[in-house]
Amino acid sequence: MKINGKIIGKGTWIDKIAHDLISREHKLGRDTNLIRVESGLGASGIPHIGSMGDAARAYGVTLALQNLGYKSELIAYSDDMDGLRKIPSGLPDFLRKEIAKPVSDISDPFGDCHASYGAHMSCLLLEGLDKVGIKYKFQSGTAAYKNNMLSKQIDTILQSSNRLGIGIQAMIGQDKYNQTLPYFPICQNCHRLYVAKGEKYFPQEMKVSYSCLDTRIGNEIIKGCGYVGESNINDGDGKLAWKVEFAARWQAFDIRFEAYGKDIMDSVKINDWVSSDILGYSHPLHLRYEMFLDKVGKKISKSKGNVLTPQMWLEYGTPESLLLLLYKRVTGTRHVSIDDIPSLMDEYDFYEDLYFGTASEENQIKLAKLKGIYEYVNHLKPSPSPSKHVPYRLLVQQALLFSVDAERIERIYGRLAKYGIAAEKNDILTDKIRLASNWADDQGLQDDRRSEIDLTGKDKAALKELIQALREFKGKESYEDSPRNLQSRIFDISRRNEIGIKEFFTILYRILVGADRGPRIGNYVLDLGIERTCDLVQAYI
Repeated sequence: MKINGKIIGKGTWIDKIAHDLISREHKLGRDTNLIRVESGLGASGIPHIGSMGDAARAYGVTLALQNLGYKSELIAYSDDMDGLRKIPSGLPDFLRKEIAKPVSDISDPFGDCHASYGAHMSCLLLEGLDKVGIKYKFQSGTAAYKNNMLSKQIDTILQSSNRLGIGIQAMIGQDKYNQTLPYFPICQNCHRLYVAKGEKYFPQEMKVSYSCLDTRIGNEIIKGCGYVGESNINDGDGKLAWKVEFAARWQAFDIRFEAYGKDIMDSVKINDWVSSDILGYSHPLHLRYEMFLDKVGKKISKSKGNVLTPQMWLEYGTPESLLLLLYKRVTGTRHVSIDDIPSLMDEYDFYEDLYFGTASEENQIKLAKLKGIYEYVNHLKPSPSPSKHVPYRLLVQQALLFSVDAERIERIYGRLAKYGIAAEKNDILTDKIRLASNWADDQGLQDDRRSEIDLTGKDKAALKELIQALREFKGKESYEDSPRNLQSRIFDISRRNEIGIKEFFTILYRILVGADRGPRIGNYVLDLGIERTCDLVQAYI
């Protein structure tokens, strides 16, 4: 990323955000001794990659700010005061009677491992953040309300309720807050949110009067219990509506940056106005991002059950591969699925090669950006030397050749030594073998996700000749000289078809292991199997 001809920071979109944020804070004249950024954690369903993406990108901005010399921290704010609106797919039906209750007041549906439903869901995402090394300061929404951390903002907002109702209707055409306060008490009788309609605010007593009436949540009508009562905003027995709650949080915690998904664009627009015009606090700098979609183009949703969680990803991929997915770009709609892991694992190796100069990129701006992304993936503390790279798909193929037992990793190391790829063990490669073995056991080869290869007529002719040559080795796989002889035949085929040897080997590696480099081809093909290799090659002709 360049500004006035100069690369900013590490040259990434993250650095551009940090640069713009600092420039904006200086123009506003605000103190920059500590710059807080925020990520909201949904606690109403199982957190997914999109939830983590919000936090990871915010954390990237804190790193960029620190790189520019500023102290910064990420506030991970859990909306565990939110009411349960629907039962997420796969969760027990007993939750139906808990609809509209704050998720922090609902028992843990997975047993008694956490204090509440909300605590369990929050901890799932925090566990994901911990596993990829994201540092944060956790803030429970329930605690914020119970400890009066938002009381000042609630008071100001409720005293401005008439102005708010008119403003919201003017901005998005919603007249709801002309009839009700933008605050949901928890009904003292049925203990539910949303059904208790805030009717009038008494600022001297800091109380809201309400009636528990029927309300619509989604497509369902939730029956009110008819109770009429009052709620003191200092008791933590209610919460602000989303249309104003972000603004209250921003001022209370002095938040200077928060990204958001396009699905809550209207809420952010209103909260920006509330923050600046009602609370007198210049709203944070924002980054709007597109939502993650699943592989069939549907929005990843907690309620629909098509979630891809950080924990699922980390069964097969490294934390670095997950952060690369989240950092490599931020614009445009993203289709993501577990099938992306092999590509992201190998792509990370490529970024590392660029960083250490063992791969090249002529465009210096692009090179700076890719090297910068590599540094952010490694929390701006990259290793002083590269690790030994073995294509992930090659490790998957090797894992498929061996049974699941204590010797599997040893046997794979033996094969890697035989191919001249890795003679010595190391922790990074051992972990990669373990992850690839998990993939092999659960996902197989996934051959439908073939590498994109542009083949010329000469390339295809050479591959057809190779298939014929391979069949001559059937039944001779165990012969001592077969690997050497097969390697020699491949060289001959390359020369005869006037294809550069390096170019032809690259084509074979892309077909067989989905990478530009790989093992000694003669040994590898015979271990993979003649018929298996012929099938893979034939698929490209």
